[in-house]
Amino acid sequence: MSQVMAEIDLRTQMVGQNRMELLLFRLSGPRRFGINVFKVREVVQSLPNITRVPSNHPAVIGIAHLRGETTAIIDLELAMGMPSSREPGEGNVVLTEYNCKVQGFLVQSVDRIINKNWTDVMPPPIGAQNESYLTAVTSIDDELIQILDVEKVLAEVVGVDDSVNFVEEKFAELDGAEPAASMKRVLVVDDSKIARKQIIRVMEPLGAELIVCTDGQEAYDKLMEMSAESDVPIHEQIQLVISDVEMPRLDGYTLCRKIRESGELAQLKIILHTSLSGVFNASAVEKLGADGFQAKFDPEALYQMVTEQLGIESTAA
Repeated sequence: MSQVMAEIDLRTQMVGQNRMELLLFRLSGPRRFGINVFKVREVVQSLPNITRVPSNHPAVIGIAHLRGETTAIIDLELAMGMPSSREPGEGNVVLTEYNCKVQGFLVQSVDRIINKNWTDVMPPPIGAQNESYLTAVTSIDDELIQILDVEKVLAEVVGVDDSVNFVEEKFAELDGAEPAASMKRVLVVDDSKIARKQIIRVMEPLGAELIVCTDGQEAYDKLMEMSAESDVPIHEQIQLVISDVEMPRLDGYTLCRKIRESGELAQLKIILHTSLSGVFNASAVEKLGADGFQAKFDPEALYQMVTEQLGIESTAA
């Protein structure tokens, strides 16, 4: 286990070149699942003392005091609709950080870390078991590794701000006026249905035309196609790109780099929009060539950043 944590510490210092690092673990049965190492703070080998607390979801089995913080513990099997297969006291806790919030996922056992190129990571096949909780799949040793859509799990178990109230306020502020970005076009790139839904909702009061892609490769191909088919510079066709970081085939890092290295695309404005937190800072964003970085599921902050990048007035408080 100490070797696993040493590898996590090493790899979270790296900004990959279209690579991902997966921590593999098991739930019920022999199948292995994966979670991005960038989101892992620690693997707790010995099951901590868990205090039962009232919860709106049965998968939240209690709270534990870990490394000076009170952390919710989520039984990942229960969260995914599986019967819990562990004996009392068994299992490991994968301590993760999403959107600046820490939570522990209780799993059957932790296996190891693998290094994969994003080109080897594909969307889940239609009809795959547990498809609704998968964001991607990859293979190792002829075994299909299922990469969890943790954003979906958290949305169902603890809830995320779905931005409904915020968007209603913004529509009320319009009071019949034309939306400020009605003549703008924005490219949205994210493989998570939950995240795409929120971005689209937050953008509605601005009135911008949205082009939606589900991974970096699809987005890059779309940009190149639009650039080739028109004499109008691409940055005048699309005023902003909002891109996730973790995506199959081509990740957000590499999409950003390829845009900046491409003469015809280089002037595009780019916001990196991700649930990764705790490993990025202003210098990293500058190195990637992005114009901004925004954590997911904060509708007001995203709205504010979008209006700034589009050069329009925002009324966000």
